[in-house]
Amino acid sequence: MKTIYVVRHAKSSWDFPQLSDHERPLISKGIKRTKLISEYLVKNNITVDLVVASHATRALETAKLISRAIGYPSDNIRIERMIYHADADQIFDQFYDIPDGVDSIMIVGHNPTFTNFANLFLSEKVDWLPTSGLVCINFDTDDWLKLPEASSSVKFMITPRMLKEKKRQS
Repeated sequence: MKTIYVVRHAKSSWDFPQLSDHERPLISKGIKRTKLISEYLVKNNITVDLVVASHATRALETAKLISRAIGYPSDNIRIERMIYHADADQIFDQFYDIPDGVDSIMIVGHNPTFTNFANLFLSEKVDWLPTSGLVCINFDTDDWLKLPEASSSVKFMITPRMLKEKKRQS
């Protein structure tokens, strides 16, 4: 079984018009929301074998926040520039060179690509994967090359809003 955690980057700032889009940093609200996601992962003993992130500042910062929380070495995050403007097929391309000994991957990037990719597997489609949103997809294969043809199931989808509502109800 192979598992992919699809994570949309945290909420970022539009306050710096002199910065290019890929240089936009996270805002404190985005960091707080990502910490909720990280706490969920830690509480559920979720770790990954590999983290892959877009080179955009907001995606890389999000990947580092989650990596630190789950005990993944931030220095080992694989940065992929192509994720920044990828389509769903190009996301699949990210998995083809991964050794079969790697069973779980977290990929951190952007909309609309990540919404489109997640919707390939979600039974109830989403209009927009929110910032810091995460979808966990299991694939019934031991070979990353066979991922597109493998049967799959969504293990869970979480968003900061879902986790906040859950806390309020507790």
